[in-house]
Amino acid sequence: MPILRFRIVLALFIVCLVASGVTAFPLLWELRLLTGMVGLGDLTTTSGLSGIAYWIVTVRLGLEEMYAAHPWIAYGTDWLAFGHIVIALFFVPAWLRPQTSRPTLVVGMIACAGVIPLALICGPLRGIPFYWRLIDSSFGVFGVLPLVYCWRLVGKMEGARTLGG
Repeated sequence: MPILRFRIVLALFIVCLVASGVTAFPLLWELRLLTGMVGLGDLTTTSGLSGIAYWIVTVRLGLEEMYAAHPWIAYGTDWLAFGHIVIALFFVPAWLRPQTSRPTLVVGMIACAGVIPLALICGPLRGIPFYWRLIDSSFGVFGVLPLVYCWRLVGKMEGARTLGG
């Protein structure tokens, strides 16, 4: 049944958007947890590190420094989190009325496509390693897949409505 599949997939998309937003609130706690889990929690310098270990410790140390000296900067990531939650809310009407969801799905697909140039252009300007920009870009790639699937399901629903009525 296309409408049920549509709602399940779009609900998963909405939940993932909210989750990615909520995780932007406790960044320092998350980085401390991550560095502890990978055995890097006690480090106070990045010397001797490379690759992903270097990046994870760099980010944790940067957040610790920023929170200590300029905690108001974290307000920007609070707004990032809020933005994800608000964007997720825009998909709720599409979930409720799949047959009228095409405009929302299109905007969502465009936003997913926009993640890639944002990561590839702004990432180097901010000193983000290339492999991390690829991870960021993957959110756009993996985000667009459920939206394309929902788009196709709407087409099936429209076809069924045409045949049935």
